[in-house]
Amino acid sequence: MNSTQPGEERQGFWTRPGVRRAARFAVVAVIALVFIFENTATTTVRLLVPEVSMPLWGALLIAWALGLLAGTISVRRRR
Repeated sequence: MNSTQPGEERQGFWTRPGVRRAARFAVVAVIALVFIFENTATTTVRLLVPEVSMPLWGALLIAWALGLLAGTISVRRRR
């Protein structure tokens, strides 16, 4: 029950481009999240007019999520 045609080689799991891209993203995401949640000090963030006092990990997490959103939108527009 082999899905490859005669003469074709099966591609290894880690050699697939999608798997390699997802693995790289996962490693960077884990490192970023560890960095974010290690920063527990309280900081003041200026949101246009008001100043908000919040934990630094919260501000970093918001910035990271906005960066992911911007990256996703820009990649989808390129296609």
